Amino acid sequence: MKFDRFFIPSREAGVQLEIAAASPQHDGPYPTIIFNHGSTGIGRNKSLYRRTISPAVVANYFTNRGWMILFPQRRGRGKSGGIYGEGLAQDGSGYSCDVDIAIAGFERAIEDVDAVVDHLRERPDVDQSQLAIAGVSRGGILAIAYAGMRPNTFKGAINFNGGWLGRACPSHEIVNPNLFERGASAGIATLWLHGSYDQYYRIGHCRKNFERFTAAGGQGKFVSAPMGHALMFKPALWKNHIDQYLDSL
Repeated sequence: MKFDRFFIPSREAGVQLEIAAASPQHDGPYPTIIFNHGSTGIGRNKSLYRRTISPAVVANYFTNRGWMILFPQRRGRGKSGGIYGEGLAQDGSGYSCDVDIAIAGFERAIEDVDAVVDHLRERPDVDQSQLAIAGVSRGGILAIAYAGMRPNTFKGAINFNGGWLGRACPSHEIVNPNLFERGASAGIATLWLHGSYDQYYRIGHCRKNFERFTAAGGQGKFVSAPMGHALMFKPALWKNHIDQYLDSL
């Protein structure tokens, strides 16, 4: 499997976003999934900002299933232009626990996903009737919320260990359920894959997020797997669940 790496315009003038993409061996158009990356831990190590996140284990799974997959790097991440501004505290201490700052960072991420969807709409190798969105950690909550905020865009949404603020911030009990609830209006079945001993998001908190989502009208399946935050790298724990999910789409 080989990645194609290219740049697209962001919604910010003069700023481009890096995308790493992988396609199946056969000709398209392909069903296509956007896979969103997470945070950089506590947000203090700026060298981590510049790592392009495109996990081969995920790319291999989807391309083997006949899907094209795109790994966009949001502003200030990977080789994308612009400043990384997803809820960082001004004093350099990392991600802020302030609710307003955290949600403003989330809204900035939404703008970058909008730019990626604009790009997909212009591609002849994309099956426009078969689009999905997924992500890990911050990318997981972004995938679920975005599907509801932009209804009639995606057939499916997959969340790996999703959350915007970790449990080191008491405000995670406010921010995470509020953002997940935004996905309830998507009108599609979603898949939530969580590690039962995730060090950032306790499984009880994740279940409450899912309950908040379904109480607001969201549809989905919640899976708890015996793993921590690195669940994405253990396909034996999630492959069958995603197989069944993609078949249902």
